Amino acid sequence: MRASGLIGLLISVLIVGCATWFYLTRSTPAGPQSNPVQAIDTTGAQSSLLTIAQAERSYFAEHRSYASLDELTSSGVLPAARSQRAGYTFSVETSASGFSATARCQPASGQTCTSFAVDETMSVHAVP
Repeated sequence: MRASGLIGLLISVLIVGCATWFYLTRSTPAGPQSNPVQAIDTTGAQSSLLTIAQAERSYFAEHRSYASLDELTSSGVLPAARSQRAGYTFSVETSASGFSATARCQPASGQTCTSFAVDETMSVHAVP
């Protein structure tokens, strides 16, 4: 009787172990977002957008208008601005009532990526 209980326990452990192995090996998504370098580049681009948006807020507080990327840099509100970062190209569009900063993705061959934008609400979102 004890032997059959031990065998049942071993079979249960084996089933749980196999299920865990199967789950862990199959749960990693395939595709471009599973690439750690691309994930870092995406996070960096989003961070840069938030820095640009904060610079726009500072510029607006001082000048009562929004500014282009070049104006933000030349005024000193946005230090060391780059128009490109690891596969992303940045641009800013302004109007009297707001701004939109965009990080357009330049995918490498065979890869896909997402472009992002931020506006005066400081909310970063994906754009087509």
